[in-house]
Amino acid sequence: MAVSKIKVNFLDKLVPILLVASIGLAFAVGMLWQKVQNLEGGGTTRIAGTQGGAAGGAQGGQPAAGGTQPSFGSADQVDKLRQDDHIRGDKNARMLLIEYSDLECPFCKRFHPTAQQLVDEYNGQVVWVYRHFPLDQIHQKADKEAEAVECAYELAGNDGFWKLTDKIFEVTPSNNGLNLDDLPKLAGEVGLNQGAFKTCLDSGKMAQHVEADFQNGAKAGVTGTPGNILLDTKTGKTKLIPGALPFENFKTEIDNMLKES
Repeated sequence: MAVSKIKVNFLDKLVPILLVASIGLAFAVGMLWQKVQNLEGGGTTRIAGTQGGAAGGAQGGQPAAGGTQPSFGSADQVDKLRQDDHIRGDKNARMLLIEYSDLECPFCKRFHPTAQQLVDEYNGQVVWVYRHFPLDQIHQKADKEAEAVECAYELAGNDGFWKLTDKIFEVTPSNNGLNLDDLPKLAGEVGLNQGAFKTCLDSGKMAQHVEADFQNGAKAGVTGTPGNILLDTKTGKTKLIPGALPFENFKTEIDNMLKES
């Protein structure tokens, strides 16, 4: 009888332990599934936000890494074409393809030639606007790389910006794979004065511009990279397209917007 009681007591204690373990396992599997879904969606996500609260309001008590709090916006709040924007294509084009990008994001690297293809094939109807959205919680080098291409812009204008941007996407393996010490050398390879470039980069004076781009993207509803917004300057309509979707997906959206008068 004593042996039977011991077995019963043991089983009584084991059942709740197994129940808790099962719940924990189910939670872990769910989190893993969600992470896979995010990756398969063609985008790298982070909690985006604005300091001091913006459209949609801030949530959560403490700022996330990087000094930001979560907020949610909408594409119709995106900045229209600005004087300091970096563009490829005709600035008077009807359709703006506004990309919020991270130079260490593998999906942004994959989308880079797709954006160029859209500019080329729409021949004056689409202009590509590049803005910064560095995901510094997972890509700690992306902020400095964004500052680097802004230094290229200061030294050599729009052409200098695009030459260094193209170069970084060409050589980085993504996900913090680029050695930041190589940035002056890369700048030299695209024709920039390395000394002037390094002085600019070391000053940190471009950080404010990069942060402003990020905040505008968050205000416009961007939460991951590449975050793309189509803006029809004729109708004023906008469309947020997250992720590195294929050319055909963008073509469908652009064609539909161009049909509207």
